[in-house]
Amino acid sequence: AICWQLSQGRRRTPMLPSVMPQESGQGQDDAEKIFHLVLELTNPEQREAALLELSKRRETFIDLAPILWHSFGTISALLQEIVTIYPLLSPPSLTAQASNRVCNALALLQCVASHPETRTLFLNAHIPLFLYPFLNTVSKTRPFEYLRLTSLGVIGALVKVDDPDVINFLLSTEIIPLCLRIMETGSELSKTVATFIVQKILLDETGLAYICATAERFYAVSTVLGNLVGSLVDQPSARLLKHIVRCYLRLSDNPRAREALRQCLPDVLRDATFSACLKDDVTTKRWLTQLLFNITESTQHVQ
Repeated sequence: AICWQLSQGRRRTPMLPSVMPQESGQGQDDAEKIFHLVLELTNPEQREAALLELSKRRETFIDLAPILWHSFGTISALLQEIVTIYPLLSPPSLTAQASNRVCNALALLQCVASHPETRTLFLNAHIPLFLYPFLNTVSKTRPFEYLRLTSLGVIGALVKVDDPDVINFLLSTEIIPLCLRIMETGSELSKTVATFIVQKILLDETGLAYICATAERFYAVSTVLGNLVGSLVDQPSARLLKHIVRCYLRLSDNPRAREALRQCLPDVLRDATFSACLKDDVTTKRWLTQLLFNITESTQHVQ
């Protein structure tokens, strides 16, 4: 565990975890700088600069997440940054500066979501729900697109690690409809991250069962996937297509979904439309071959 005390008037030197550099040189100086910046997050006048600096350092300081979570007032300060943006969502009036600032706060929350020591605490506090109003926006201006993409990054960090608790939490929320809307209306990068999140939910047994439990849920997902495939005919994206194919392949693991895919799988995935796009992607070509085999095998069994 990491033990320290941060307060407005004074700072005690923290007890550093064993994984952090113990030498008295650069490592110790970096640690002291991090603790000072975390302390500044609780001061509204210093917060913006501290957010920017910490967001830059989050990937090089491996124990930043526990420090953020356990230091007094820090998570509250980050959530304050988020809720301050809510009035700017409708009518849409988010500026580039405000978007950049809140996205720096979201980057630190992504750090907390990614860390094995803080992920469960992050979920138990239901912090992802604070991001859903951002995912629910539709404005296509750059500040809003950046806000959605960064918010998706937090959810993506949660699902990246195969943790059933994460999937169970997400299934109890509106994350699937939110992702489906972004898959239809977002930028290519936002569509890719949203499709990745749906893919990771599908790869979980509970997630697959949830989406295939009713025809409405299955067709909501398959219709959006089909529309995405259609949009890629004119504007191919190998990265996005990879996630789409993996979603379809996983759906084909469910018997009822497999039967439905015989009818609703886009024809452009059955012919050579994407051959050039997938020319160098051995993995996706293998997934597509397996998908077509699965639904063909299903047809033969019916006959």
